[in-house]
Amino acid sequence: MVKVTAKTAVKAPVKAVVKVPAKPLAKPAAKPVVKALAKAKIEKTAKAKKPKLVRDSFTIPKVEFTVLEDLKQRAGKLASPVKKSELIRAGIKALAAMSDMAFLAALKAVPAIKTGRPSKA
Repeated sequence: MVKVTAKTAVKAPVKAVVKVPAKPLAKPAAKPVVKALAKAKIEKTAKAKKPKLVRDSFTIPKVEFTVLEDLKQRAGKLASPVKKSELIRAGIKALAAMSDMAFLAALKAVPAIKTGRPSKA
């Protein structure tokens, strides 16, 4: 008797598909941008900050208000038009520059008025 041996089929080894990770695109040079931003921030901080503004209201006699309007027109005739707030700020600077005696004399020249909103009459 002859023995027959069964041959098993030999499969060729399958190569595993290896995915090659895609190379990331070269990033644009970020360092110069960062440096430019840093310089811009330094320049912004170097600039003088604007003073914070305060909005307020006050009561003023009609006579003094007309003087304020006259001073405004006077400045306009001198080719330097101003706003009421600028006139008031100029007056504050003038008062601050005065000596104590002159400042006290200027305060005494202004009569005290009742504060608050005027009546609707």
